[in-house]
Amino acid sequence: MTIFIDMDEVIADTYQGHIDLYNQEFDSSFSKSDCDGKDFWQLVPEAHIENIRGHARKEGFYINLKVIEHSQEVLKRLSQKHEVFIASAAMQFPNSLREKSDWLDQYFPFIPWQNRILCGEKYILNGDVLIDDRSYHLRKFENRGILFTSPHNAKTEGFERASSWLEIEKMLS
Repeated sequence: MTIFIDMDEVIADTYQGHIDLYNQEFDSSFSKSDCDGKDFWQLVPEAHIENIRGHARKEGFYINLKVIEHSQEVLKRLSQKHEVFIASAAMQFPNSLREKSDWLDQYFPFIPWQNRILCGEKYILNGDVLIDDRSYHLRKFENRGILFTSPHNAKTEGFERASSWLEIEKMLS
């Protein structure tokens, strides 16, 4: 199989990165449990929305993200049996390109640079599976799409869903 894996909120905990940075900047105490079905920027005071949207443009934001639990070991096993590609819509935030590449080198060195696609639209990808947290990417993908659970998509319906990398491994075995 050819498997495409999104980065943000699938292998890199971007959502928690936004929360941590916001809590630090505004001496707040948000947690993921506060975010049921919403993007984080929808939960903060209107005066802080642009600050949240600016996180993705800040130097150091992507390089400091935590790894989603079990993603490393599961992807390592999957990459031994299948073609695994990282497909991230990084073009939206051009400053993220270098940090995302460095982050992948650090945490997923077994996925070579040749298997990293930093793009815009993902519907152009031609493979068997796309694992993503954004339903709009899955809607346009022609083959099997798996929605990876994130606080913002908790109420999204109509897609095959996985809430952990151990689930993904069972689904693709």
